[in-house]
Amino acid sequence: MSTTILVTGSTDGIGRATALALARAGARVIIHGRDAERAIEVRREVESASGRPTPEALLADFSSLDEVRAMVAQMDDRGDRLDVLVNNAAAVFPERRLNADGHELTFAVNHLAPFLLTHEILASECGRDLQRIVNVSSTAQRNGDIRLDDLRWDRRSYQPYLAYAATKLANVMTTVELARRLASRRIAVNALHPGVATTRLLVQGLGATQGWDTCADAARTTVWLAHADETRRFSGGYYDGRGMAPMNPAARDTELVDSFYRASLGFTGAMAA
Repeated sequence: MSTTILVTGSTDGIGRATALALARAGARVIIHGRDAERAIEVRREVESASGRPTPEALLADFSSLDEVRAMVAQMDDRGDRLDVLVNNAAAVFPERRLNADGHELTFAVNHLAPFLLTHEILASECGRDLQRIVNVSSTAQRNGDIRLDDLRWDRRSYQPYLAYAATKLANVMTTVELARRLASRRIAVNALHPGVATTRLLVQGLGATQGWDTCADAARTTVWLAHADETRRFSGGYYDGRGMAPMNPAARDTELVDSFYRASLGFTGAMAA
């Protein structure tokens, strides 16, 4: 039986390359995106790459926690059973904006949405067979700063790169905490830096001219952590390529990690893992 893998943000860029590579490797890939036309197009590409039917794509805007919950409910309703969750979707907003729940948008999309999605899946039928969680972070996590008293950027001048870096650190901190909490369930949880590819996030969000990796190259570490036999036993790591990479020291601060995890539970209404 093939492995079923949900790849969030898989209608463009690195996420699309990840979905295609996993399909070619024999996985049953579920596509997620915001745009219906792009989702249909990528689903067809994944079907062609895998040579077999692919599940209907999931549509959800990750700036909305309600849409994240609805997405998990949809998977439950149609009987999906995930083996692997790849939290890849990400965004950067040039100006400070709040979503309908009152959270800063970059933080909402890059941290709160995957945090809630992960916990909803863990508590749902679609997550009963879950074996791996892969969180796509970034080398920007090294510059991240989690301030528990200013997660909405009320007290600081909002800067897109620093807001993004904080969310990528949040991904690593969540990885560390979930690896600890899910060890007894033998669910592997890892984070990674994918590389620097020319994507909409890099060019439009962060203002860079171009990256030096192709999207296919940038997908390789994610594919390895999500699908390779040897990575089943890995958990709690942050990877660059196939090697462990240094984490921001904040991810090793157990008190901060615990406090941030509990704050995230409060923001999302999720049940603790």
